[in-house]
Amino acid sequence: MATATATPATFQPLVCVVDFHHARGPEIEHWIGADGSDPTAENDWHLIPYMALPDGAHQSEEEFSYFSLVHKAHAGEDVEPTSVFGISCCHQLDASQMLWKSEDVTRSAVQKAVVAITDRPQSFSALREKLSVVTRAWFAQKDFRDLEVLQAFQANLAKGRTEQEDERDQYFGLSLRELVHQFKWQMLVLFKCLLLQPKMLVFGSHCERVCQVQFTLISLIPGLVRSLRDCADPQMNRYAETLRQPDSVRTSDRTSLLAYLGVPLQLFGKGSVFGPYTPLQSLDLLTDSDTKSYLVGSTNSLLIQQKDRYCDILVDLDENSINISSSSLRSALALSSADRRWIDFLTQAVNDTWDDTDPSRPKTHGYAGSEEFIRLQFEEYLLALLASEKYHQHLTTHKDGDPKALLADVEGDPSAEYAPAFLEAWHETENYKLWNRTTDSHLFDIIEPRHPNAGGLTIEDVQRRLAAQVAELHLDERFSQTRDVVNRRLVDGRTHVTSAFNRVWADIELMREAQRKRADETREAAPHVDSEKAASPTAASQHAQASVAAAGQRAGAYLSSWGAWAAEKRKGGWSAGNRASTRGAVAEAAPSEGSPRVATIGDPEREVVQLDLHALARQANRNNDDKQSEEAG
Repeated sequence: MATATATPATFQPLVCVVDFHHARGPEIEHWIGADGSDPTAENDWHLIPYMALPDGAHQSEEEFSYFSLVHKAHAGEDVEPTSVFGISCCHQLDASQMLWKSEDVTRSAVQKAVVAITDRPQSFSALREKLSVVTRAWFAQKDFRDLEVLQAFQANLAKGRTEQEDERDQYFGLSLRELVHQFKWQMLVLFKCLLLQPKMLVFGSHCERVCQVQFTLISLIPGLVRSLRDCADPQMNRYAETLRQPDSVRTSDRTSLLAYLGVPLQLFGKGSVFGPYTPLQSLDLLTDSDTKSYLVGSTNSLLIQQKDRYCDILVDLDENSINISSSSLRSALALSSADRRWIDFLTQAVNDTWDDTDPSRPKTHGYAGSEEFIRLQFEEYLLALLASEKYHQHLTTHKDGDPKALLADVEGDPSAEYAPAFLEAWHETENYKLWNRTTDSHLFDIIEPRHPNAGGLTIEDVQRRLAAQVAELHLDERFSQTRDVVNRRLVDGRTHVTSAFNRVWADIELMREAQRKRADETREAAPHVDSEKAASPTAASQHAQASVAAAGQRAGAYLSSWGAWAAEKRKGGWSAGNRASTRGAVAEAAPSEGSPRVATIGDPEREVVQLDLHALARQANRNNDDKQSEEAG
């Protein structure tokens, strides 16, 4: 079969040191592995210092930056312009700890970055770890004149290039599980957005995370990380110019099968740019008329202030939000019902196996919800999309033809499950035109043209959607605040109610004592006085009854105000920013016939307290009157 010809492996890895000068700003100090030449002048790499020392790098002990460069062709060499990739490791050292420092060191700290440049971004995972160790060792010397450790590092990079390493899929970056757990259904929105090739900006205060999220997204398209030869400049289009339609396929060979299906889709060709970290000095490239689409990252908040100018979609990692400013893009990225069922299933598989202590792997240590599981799900989704699109074209061609030309086990047009608005927008992209031109028209004979979650809505889909929506509400966090507020209010209320009881009983005892004295005086002064007159209230008893009534009114007023407060909180929410309602409430029970009116404070976790202060006072009066009548008789 015929495919795009590979670029000769003539590029040798380079290492350079970038220093931050107090007066001149960031600049390249040394080149290692350049054999006396100046790669900066030869390839116009004057922006490397700004890419290697990203904005805000001084705020971290160690920071990494990933970026793309154009390695230009030179006269007399059979080398085509191609994209190469740099990764920098930034550190800083207290100037007082240095064993030797030049006259240019005038600040309290020295900041430098060690940069490795390679044409194999798929090896970044191992390269990052090596670069981190080497940079730490170089800084530990506290004498930056000694470059021996960096020279040995560059020599190791040049010798360690093997074809076996190049063929391995080395996925790196932020865990896919973490992305799915963080963005949930919007993860599929980001994936479909890549296929539409808009102007896409990823922003965050942590440079390495910004870069790794982009690499993780493009790694969802099989083989794309190894096919980025044209991504550094919108004028480069060598991959599309040399790509030919395969004339054979070995279904037992995954590489052959994917090539026959047109994978990877060429997202970064003519008119497109991929810049994992893009400094402000590169904005001219983004605003150039030849740049139609891009995927870039930035840590500078100035781009956020002008997001409508520089991007169609903004992914803000600090706020965990996705902002689509283009209305047409927003309509094209609306998920279909089958799409939502598919991503809900994937999200649930991750959430059910989520482990906060180790987000990178399922807590069950099984296959479901793992990194491999997620990647294969997205691969299945993409291949089914490609087959469904080819079958859609086949249906259009044979809409009035022989029914035998159609697939018997496929009903209708399966491409409709992917949202017609998305398909219409995808048809206008360069990657679709290249794919459609260089692939066979009967791909659906190899891959079944069916959405992975095609069909009607099932009860499992409804339960899964409800579980996801409930999880997004974070009810446990919200109710924990509500429980705290209710508990505090109940404790305060119990304290006040207990105090009111104590005052009421004190007043009742005072009244009973006064009545006993009055009864004794009555028996001594007039033993034959009528019992009703003996029981008539004196000034002391009237004062005691007034005290009881006043205490009852104070307790009732307090409970009424507490009940009004609880009713208001029940309607508006127990705490600011928390709309969750609570079951605990303050209610006044309707009095039944022959029974006193009772105020009730209800809560499922606390006992029920019933109060009727006026009824208690009236009952105490009746008991005293009966007792005095018996004694007088």
